[in-house]
Amino acid sequence: MRLLLANDDGLDAQGIQTLVRYLENDFECTLVAPDRDRSGASNSLTLTRPLRPTLVRERQYKVDGTPTDCVNLALSEVIDGKFDAVISGINHGPNLGDDVIYSGTVAAAMEARHLGRPAIAVSLVGNRHFDTAAKVVGQLLRDAHTLSLPPKVLLNINVPDIPYAELKGMRVTRLGYRHQAHPAIPANHPKGLECYWIGALAEPNDAADDTDFYAVANGYVSITPIHTDMTCHSAIHQLNQWVNDLTP
Repeated sequence: MRLLLANDDGLDAQGIQTLVRYLENDFECTLVAPDRDRSGASNSLTLTRPLRPTLVRERQYKVDGTPTDCVNLALSEVIDGKFDAVISGINHGPNLGDDVIYSGTVAAAMEARHLGRPAIAVSLVGNRHFDTAAKVVGQLLRDAHTLSLPPKVLLNINVPDIPYAELKGMRVTRLGYRHQAHPAIPANHPKGLECYWIGALAEPNDAADDTDFYAVANGYVSITPIHTDMTCHSAIHQLNQWVNDLTP
């Protein structure tokens, strides 16, 4: 199997480099990643300038763009293109619940699925046990041929930051929800200009026992199937009634 590995933390980030070391003995791996940390880039594409992929070492490329740019170039045969599946990660930190809206890690996997490749986004809920997350990915890939998902569906995986032997297992979950994000934080500018840091993410608001938040907090790997259809299907009937009753 030929794998494309991408991320949003940059080509030399510990997560993706741990992942390739773990997978390269069993799979043909090519890395295409941003040239710097692009966390929070979501699904953005660079459309105002050309992009430059640069070969840094054998089968490892950096791109002066977003995670989505990286996958788009790699799968459009600018960089090979002939990949069987795409793994995005291992992200440094969680992508749980609402995080997927902003996540460059999830966006890279989403771009791959949009372009017709099976895709997994994998995040470590911490910054220590990247080997645990790498082993989880390897385990899933060994049995990937037995899984059939609907079109445009990808897997968002979050791994507790604990040794592999301490994992309690895997759980299929839904996305939870966080409370409203914290306010922006004033920052010091050397020229005295007004500036701010974006506020930190809030704690979970919905962490019921079927959510990704609950699974990870209790020592389980969370596996959530997600897709790009943002339609609220349960609201269509009520909205139709409202529109039909509007005064002309």
